[in-house]
Amino acid sequence: MVGLVKLQRVLIAVDAMGGDHAPREMVRGAAAAVRRLEVDVALVGRRADVERELAELPAGDAAARQHLQVVEATEVVGMDEHPANAVRAKRDSSIVRVCREVAEGRAAAAVSAGNSGAVLAAALFTVGRIRGVSRPAIGAVFPSSRGQVFVLDVGANTDCRPEWLAQFAIMGSVFAKRMLGVSEPRVALLSNGEEPGKGSQLVQAAFPLLQSAPVHFTGNVEGRELFAGACDVAVCDGFTGNVVLKTAEGVGEFLLGAISEQAHKSLQGMLGGALLKPKLRPIRDRVDYRKTGGALLLGVDGEVVIAHGRSDAEAVISAVRVAADAAQRDVHGTVAGSMTQLAPIAAGVAGAEDIE
Repeated sequence: MVGLVKLQRVLIAVDAMGGDHAPREMVRGAAAAVRRLEVDVALVGRRADVERELAELPAGDAAARQHLQVVEATEVVGMDEHPANAVRAKRDSSIVRVCREVAEGRAAAAVSAGNSGAVLAAALFTVGRIRGVSRPAIGAVFPSSRGQVFVLDVGANTDCRPEWLAQFAIMGSVFAKRMLGVSEPRVALLSNGEEPGKGSQLVQAAFPLLQSAPVHFTGNVEGRELFAGACDVAVCDGFTGNVVLKTAEGVGEFLLGAISEQAHKSLQGMLGGALLKPKLRPIRDRVDYRKTGGALLLGVDGEVVIAHGRSDAEAVISAVRVAADAAQRDVHGTVAGSMTQLAPIAAGVAGAEDIE
């Protein structure tokens, strides 16, 4: 990604109770982010739990305490709870409160590693949608041979309408310009073939809408071409995108694990591995969620970052970096301005048959 813009110090609200390793890793990651990124952080969660972790911060991060504040939230949404129901029932949960900090202007961005569906529901409930956006989308940055490719949706909407994919294309193009520094992002539609007639009913119906959208649409792209740099933005429904995301994570972990296993099988392998390690580390970092940070929720009227549920302190730092960068670049404001260009397209498909 483009380097963090150095503007005024921003406040990032972090859900201290979300994720598999909360609150310890969330608090430690937030403290380290304050020191490394020069941001302020509001830790949202049960005060007693958060204060206990703050008291046990490593000596190197203790000085960050003056830039950390605690926002009380008495409830927690579990990872296995129904997202919408949990958000309605637990109005004082850390997930709802962290989004409310953004909605009410106290924080520039929010970060949560909690139940991703609940984060989406809470963001819609408190922050609201950008006018003209039918459904927000979760985007993820993948490495490619030509740099990076931004894929959306990767989980917010398992079933989609064609016009939603056109909206995703516009939002993804804005992200690539603002966050990845691509002057004219190439936008493609993820399909099982490059030809215009290929793909599911959804893909075929979305194709002409993307052709008419105010983006640089290059046509269909197959999954194998994502990592070859065939496009800068790839658009798909949330079910397909989530399968792509989880498969890519699994393949990356498998390959790196297999290389490490083979390197430890012989002295020659260990020596070769030691020589290759400095060269392999940058490659590992490009596919490591701990380094790439969280996924920005595009389409809501504020910056909300969904971090990986397994986030440790290092992953929290990366997620805070994404949130601060998005806030300083005003990604949601730019998306809002761009969505007005989609109005004629949306009107043209208003009577289209649903394909959910």
